[in-house]
Amino acid sequence: MRTLALALTAAALLAGCASPSPNQAGSDEASTTAASTSTAADDTSTSGSSGSGSDGSSGSGSDSSTGDGPPPDPVTMMLMDAVIFYDGYAATVDEPVPEGIVRHSNALMATRFTEAQQALLQQTLMLGVIVGARCDNYDRIGAVHLALVPKGAEGYVPAEVDRIEVARFITPFMDMNESPMTVPYEFEVDDLLPILRDPALLAEYDLWFELMIFGVPYAANTEIPGCADRNDTQDGTLLLYTDSSREPVAFDALVPLAIEQSFNNYARGASDAIGTTRKTIAFEVPEGSQRSQLVLITSNHGANAGGEEYIRRDHLVSVDGAMVLQYKPGRTSCEPFRKYNTQGNGIYGPTPMTDEQWQSFSNWCPGDVIDIRRIDLGDIAPGPHEFVIDVPDAEFVGGQGDFPLSLYLQSSTRG
Repeated sequence: MRTLALALTAAALLAGCASPSPNQAGSDEASTTAASTSTAADDTSTSGSSGSGSDGSSGSGSDSSTGDGPPPDPVTMMLMDAVIFYDGYAATVDEPVPEGIVRHSNALMATRFTEAQQALLQQTLMLGVIVGARCDNYDRIGAVHLALVPKGAEGYVPAEVDRIEVARFITPFMDMNESPMTVPYEFEVDDLLPILRDPALLAEYDLWFELMIFGVPYAANTEIPGCADRNDTQDGTLLLYTDSSREPVAFDALVPLAIEQSFNNYARGASDAIGTTRKTIAFEVPEGSQRSQLVLITSNHGANAGGEEYIRRDHLVSVDGAMVLQYKPGRTSCEPFRKYNTQGNGIYGPTPMTDEQWQSFSNWCPGDVIDIRRIDLGDIAPGPHEFVIDVPDAEFVGGQGDFPLSLYLQSSTRG
């Protein structure tokens, strides 16, 4: 899977060669999978690509059909190329977007996954994101979604269709005048493959990939040279890498359950009851299911004094009253991501910190991914069930902070 790391690094280096000027803005545009930011410093393997396709792909373009011959070359697909994001709080801009890209808001871009791209899919899948610095010098949340849009629709309203969150990341504190000017992320998402080529699903829906980066330019407007009066915050690139290095996963049923739902103890509807950080989600396993998994993404936010962002909490997950996962977010150290934080900030400070220091406060690292947690339910019986997540020690001081939660179910009905 090193080809994507190399592709991400090469693209990031190319993107970092030019500083974004104002007139560029908007022109052409239970187990845990610990996906990690791709530094690629020790990557020595080479890509199996053999040229670029007209659909933004590189590689042979062969499908994953089995046989006695050699496996097809790996393929890298460019779904979005340095599309520009703007002030997430402002009215949506009317700047042009590249062909095939839809701007839903300043923070959310989308593109249809085409039949030609579906034909390139093989047996494994990795997702890559590259974020480029513009006029936002703070750490922000970003995500990749997949939307199920009625077949043939030219566009859609995100809140009116089923969507799942497939990846989440945190941007670093970046000064667009300092190198590196980009940060790459990668995620193993093999279990998206059954969704992307499910005949029954594709007969009813078109699948659209969404890239979300919620940026704010106000601090950079006064702190970063070249950012006065600008509202472009980041640019984002979205890639897929697929190869035939191992057997594909076998899920064939999808049940979206939650996408970035608020999870806290003070807002009505954000938990089972005001004053508790416990959330219950009912779900139904399809008939004929022989194996199922839940896919969960959460991250802890709240930067006020005593905020949840700085306190590691135990998260307890149960299904039908039985514990299936317990986790405490946070890396051993955030030092591997220091190099991407080119803007001085209160998280990293001027000198490296010990592992113990990082573990005393950080739930995530600016410049890193948020873990995708896959919960194996085995041969859980078809029918209704109950998912519960509980963070019993969470406080949300001052009624601030949130643990946005995304969840979906996959099942295999074919053995």
